[in-house]
Amino acid sequence: MARKPKAQAQVQPEPAPARGDLTPPHPAPPETVTVRSRRVACDGVGGALGHPRVWLEMGESNFVECPYCDRRFVLAAGVEGMESERLAPGVYEGSHGH
Repeated sequence: MARKPKAQAQVQPEPAPARGDLTPPHPAPPETVTVRSRRVACDGVGGALGHPRVWLEMGESNFVECPYCDRRFVLAAGVEGMESERLAPGVYEGSHGH
């Protein structure tokens, strides 16, 4: 009795990568803001398109990232990191208030 040979699995070729002109551009890296305080506030600086204001603390690090918009706040070189709301970006807007 003759045996039939087993059917071999079809090997599919791997698809070629998409052409460069068809792939979307890489997103821009998050914004980096140099600050003079270890305590900063971020509201996304987008007005109605921003996010709720959050206060961020650097602790022992020299930077902190906003969990909403990924902005990175970096402590300026040579700054001790005094805590002052006047130095926090986006917080003190002058005598007219918020």
